[in-house]
Amino acid sequence: MSNTCPTKPADSHILITDDNEQNVELLQAYLEPLGYTLHAASDGLQAVRFVEAANPAPDLILLDVMMPRMSGFEACRAIKNNPATAHIAILMVTALNESSDLERAVEAGTDDFLTKPVARLELVARVKTLLRIAALRKAGLEKDAVIHDLEQRLAEVRQFVNATPEEKAAKMQELASKR
Repeated sequence: MSNTCPTKPADSHILITDDNEQNVELLQAYLEPLGYTLHAASDGLQAVRFVEAANPAPDLILLDVMMPRMSGFEACRAIKNNPATAHIAILMVTALNESSDLERAVEAGTDDFLTKPVARLELVARVKTLLRIAALRKAGLEKDAVIHDLEQRLAEVRQFVNATPEEKAAKMQELASKR
């Protein structure tokens, strides 16, 4: 049975976004031993700009909520509203723990959330789960693209089979001239 998840943790890119450098360092310390490729941003605006410019885009964003220039809620909404980045998994990591705050996070498009202080084991479990889901989603999108391509080719074959002899001869000449 084949595994569609990344074969190596280094294949997974994670963007850690927090305006508190100590929080970034703590999350990095928890995740670095696992071998992920880690990136950092110090506010929501920097995170959105990083995601739009990154190649490859991160597979997962750890996103604080209370930050200058652009909050985590606003950054999450901007990333999820952009069709080119909407697929990126977002884990909000926040000191906010009121149900209304969690509701705002879900409305903004977060995939999951953790409340600070973060327990290492819980962070690692959530990160692994979200990365596994992201890999499966990516594999599904790639399979959808292959299926779409095959459907187009099949339609062309059907069109050729149903063509008149003159249309078939013209198509054969067209193909021969492309060689």
